[in-house]
Amino acid sequence: MRKNKQQSHNTGNFRFTAINRQSAIGNRLSMGFTLIELMIVVVILGILATIIMPRILGRPEQARRMKAKIDIRNIESALALFKTDTSRFPTTSEGLEALVRDPGIKGYNKDGYLDKAPSDSWGNKYIYICPGVQSKDYDLESYGKDGEDGGIEDNADIESWNLDEQG
Repeated sequence: MRKNKQQSHNTGNFRFTAINRQSAIGNRLSMGFTLIELMIVVVILGILATIIMPRILGRPEQARRMKAKIDIRNIESALALFKTDTSRFPTTSEGLEALVRDPGIKGYNKDGYLDKAPSDSWGNKYIYICPGVQSKDYDLESYGKDGEDGGIEDNADIESWNLDEQG
């Protein structure tokens, strides 16, 4: 009998201790963070920003060139769908506008192939030639940052026929 009372008493003490711990933790959380804790977080965020931001902000031209390459791939997909529906690519005179508005071709998808006529990352229209000079179907390119044919580094043209070789 005595043993049962002691177990009951111990259980009661354990409950009491657990309640005290929970209220102590609750009080700690409701008090907030100390100034030291906040300063440590600010220093860590500062270090991360110092390491990461130059990598992101120092490469805007590289990001624009990558976007132009992705755009060219998307336009190529739209051109492939256009050819599937109409059995031909748009002519040079129809241009990429034919992917947006029906030029009166049999089999043209009434919804079009692109939402709007594409412009490159620098706001210039893509150059489209069909049939192509560099490839048999068509040539598609962006003149890059300078907007002129040719160029090197950031001013280099981005061309559909050698997207994989370009940096």
